[in-house]
Amino acid sequence: MADPPTHDVTELLVAWGEGDEGALEKLAPLVHAELRRLAHSYMGRESAGHTLQTSALVNEAYVRLIKWKDGRFQNRAHFFGVSAQLMRRILIDFARSRNRARAAPPQRITLDEALVVSDERDAELIALDEALEKLTKLDPRKGRIVELRFFGGLTNEETAEFLKVSAVTVMREWARAKAWLYRELTSGGADAG
Repeated sequence: MADPPTHDVTELLVAWGEGDEGALEKLAPLVHAELRRLAHSYMGRESAGHTLQTSALVNEAYVRLIKWKDGRFQNRAHFFGVSAQLMRRILIDFARSRNRARAAPPQRITLDEALVVSDERDAELIALDEALEKLTKLDPRKGRIVELRFFGGLTNEETAEFLKVSAVTVMREWARAKAWLYRELTSGGADAG
């Protein structure tokens, strides 16, 4: 199935934000495939036996999107940026709840190790999330770029559209953010420079 035209999705998002419930019914099938792609990107980092399935992640994200307090999306990129953030939060919450159940302390890891997350690596996912939260406090745009690129699977161009910056800026700050996170995860501290 081909991607729906961006303007159709944007028009429906705006109509939904203005209270048109019929727009939500038309929007759901248009964005479902993209939400599955985002969820698949997240779940691809999980082990094959992970207890949270892609469809459950999509469904939970969809429910949270419908309840989202701000409820107004500027465009398709904004919608999928928020979706990526919600999916990240769902997975982190899931990992934290399982980590608490096992009472295992978080461990330091490298960014490369964080790319492949399994049930045994919940503590490592939490460490990556904490490092990302720290980066976001120091440099919100870099934190957002990591979230959209790494967790959301968005391209440089989609990330640039969402953040309203150039793709070159995204590439430059993505490289700097990865370097900062690498230092943070391996040495326990760095600045956002």
